[in-house]
Formats: sequence, structure tokens, C-alpha cells
Amino acid sequence: MKKLPIGIQSFEKIRKNPDEFYYVDKTPFVEKLLNEGGGFFFLSRPRRFGKSLFLDTLHQAFAGRKDLFKGLYLEHNWDWENASPVIHISFGSGVIRSLGELQVKIESFLLDIRNEHGIDYEKKSVDGRFMEAIVKIARKTGKKVVVLIDEYDKPILDRIDDTELAVSIREELKNFYSVLKDADAHLEFVLIAGVSKFSKVSHFSGLNHLQDITLNEAYATLCGYTEGELYSVFEDRLQGLDMDLIRQWYNGYAWLGEKVYNPFAILNALQSRQIRNYWFETGTPTFLIQILKKNNFRSFEMEQVQATGTILDSFDIERISPEALLFQTGYLTIRGMRQIGALTQYTLGYPNMEVKSALNDSLLAYFIDDLHQRESARMPLYESILKGEPDILHRYFHALLAAIPHDWYRKNTMEACEGHYASVFL
Repeated sequence: MKKLPIGIQSFEKIRKNPDEFYYVDKTPFVEKLLNEGGGFFFLSRPRRFGKSLFLDTLHQAFAGRKDLFKGLYLEHNWDWENASPVIHISFGSGVIRSLGELQVKIESFLLDIRNEHGIDYEKKSVDGRFMEAIVKIARKTGKKVVVLIDEYDKPILDRIDDTELAVSIREELKNFYSVLKDADAHLEFVLIAGVSKFSKVSHFSGLNHLQDITLNEAYATLCGYTEGELYSVFEDRLQGLDMDLIRQWYNGYAWLGEKVYNPFAILNALQSRQIRNYWFETGTPTFLIQILKKNNFRSFEMEQVQATGTILDSFDIERISPEALLFQTGYLTIRGMRQIGALTQYTLGYPNMEVKSALNDSLLAYFIDDLHQRESARMPLYESILKGEPDILHRYFHALLAAIPHDWYRKNTMEACEGHYASVFL
């Protein structure tokens, strides 16, 4: 058996020895992107969905590394004689804690670009040197430059709980990214990828030529594994597994096209051969739970959320929509869509059991800090259901409801009270 590429973001590492790792061939999307008009793209997908690996695949293709694509679709569907210079930036590593740390990180990117491409800077400002790098590399090589930016939004998400600092970080990044507009004549291809989809007005001012492929059905399976890919590539690893259970727990993510599995979760499940939470095992971000609580967004409501395209397309630091946040971070996925005149309405829901159980565990952990108390409260519920003993279940709920503080009854609308009972029951 080959090795499972769990957590590997380097295309070269996976493909240097094709017989060492399993690989799901996503290279048809590389050719498709190049042949699409414009050459300037934006992609939003949840974390650990293979965005970084795909950007590195693009990097190696544009760099002319034909040896890495042997046996793949792109081997015979790419111009390997016409390599392009590539600027590849990733904000994925580390945590940005201040505006100063972000500025230092960008400075290090510019230093790496200078050293890799053998250029010198004359400008002093960050945006000036980024523009200078693109222009000088293009003139030096006689070819237009490819720019790939991975985890473009991570510095903001690192500090999303501090609105003032997050806005300052956004403005610094906005200044940096705005260079791509004026550098258009020197650029062959640009792909900016991240988790969130901040509005173009707030984050990509001027980059109106970015083609957003997030909800483009033609690119729905660019990240993640389809059912067919899972069976064709990992057939030997699937032997002896309950595929209905695997499907129930890890399949279900959709962006207006075929459903896909989260690669990180399914690869871990194939490795351990156990059903459990893998994608969310590091925990749900506290800020997400706080936003749900602030907006009175009850967990049972997430079974079927109605949202317009306007809501899903907007994510602003000052006005965070719970629906947009849950969708873009992968806690909700698209279950259906309908057009009502000029209005696009989406039906959202949990993609699978892994997400549903993990998010509810996180909500429980938020309200009950003590792990022992939390598990002691949950186990009688499980046991009573498994044993089919409704009397125990009745006593359990009675104890929970009796523990509600008296203040929660006062000055509340009936809807709020009923909502609380429903949340406890779920």
C-alpha cells in the first residue's frame, strides 16, 4: 500500500516518487484555469481542504516541472517549454498577534522574493517594493509573472475577535494586494485563496477583474475528494470499512456541484480505520461560538438555514453574518438553491455527522467549562437512549430544566424561552 498524504501541502513531496503516496489528480483544473479568460481568480474554501496543495500544484506547473506530472492529466495537456516566473506567498504559518508582526512577515516575503529571483529594491514602501518585484522579474525573464497568494485572510482571522486590530490588519493587507491591479500588464496569472470571502469593497478594492470561482459549479470539486475519486484512488484502503457510515460522517460538502469529502478527515479515517472527529479535533474557534451566542443563533436552527447570495457573498469585520461565517468556515454547506426573480436563495445545513457532532460538542464545552461535569451530564443521556429507558431520560431533562436560573424566565419573550428549551433538548 502507498502512504496516505495526511497534511502534506507540497506537490513535489507527493509526486517526487509517484509510487510512495496516493494522489487524487486535480491537474485538469490547472489547465481549465489557464484557459479561462482573464487569468485572475479568487477561491474560498474551508481549512484543510487542499487549497495549499492545489496552489503548489499550480506553482510547479507554471515553473515547468514536467517530471512531477508523469502519469497525470497535465503531462500531455500543458506547454512545458514555456515556464513562467512564480511569486508564491502563504500567510498560513504562525499566528499574527499585532500589526507590527504582519509588517515583519510581509517584509520577509519581499526578502525571499528578492533572493529567489535575484533582484534589488529601490523603493522604500511595502507596496512599492511588491510592484517593483513584479516589474523587475518580468523584465529580467522577458515573461509575465504568476502570483499565487495562499491563506490571504489568515492574519485577519487570527485577530477577528479584536475588531479594531482586525480592521488595521485588513487595511495593511489591502494596501499590499492593491498592487496587483496596477501590475496587470506584467501578470500572466493570479490566484488568491483563503477561508473567508471578504467583500471586494472592503478588501480587494480595485481588483474588480478577480473572477470568483467559489460558487462556480465547474470548480465545485477542485478541493476535496468526490465519491468516484475516493473509490478509484483509495480502493485498497476501503476494504473492510462500512462505506455507508464513512459517507454519513465525512461526505456532504457542496458548492453547487457534486458533493465531496474533506481530505484531511477521510485520510485520517482511512489511516486509523476509526470513525471519529478529525477535522475539528483541534477545537472550534471561540470567536465563532461567541458570534453565534451574540446573534442568538441556536444550534437546532442550523439544520436548515435560509440565506441569500448577498449574505453569503459578504463577510465584513464590522458586520459579521453568522450564516456567512458558518458557511465559509465549513460548518454549513449548500443543500439547495432557488432563483426568485433577481434573488438567489440558498438552503444551508450541516454537511455531515462529523461537523454536526463536533460543533454541538463545542457549544456544550462553551456553556460547561468543566470536562468532568460536561461528560457526567452527557453520559446518562446516551445510556438512557441506548437502554430504551424513557423514565431516566425524563428525570434527566427535568434536572436540566430545574437548574435554569430564575432570571432567565423574567423579561423574556415566549420565543426566547421556547428557544432555550429546544436547545437543551437538542
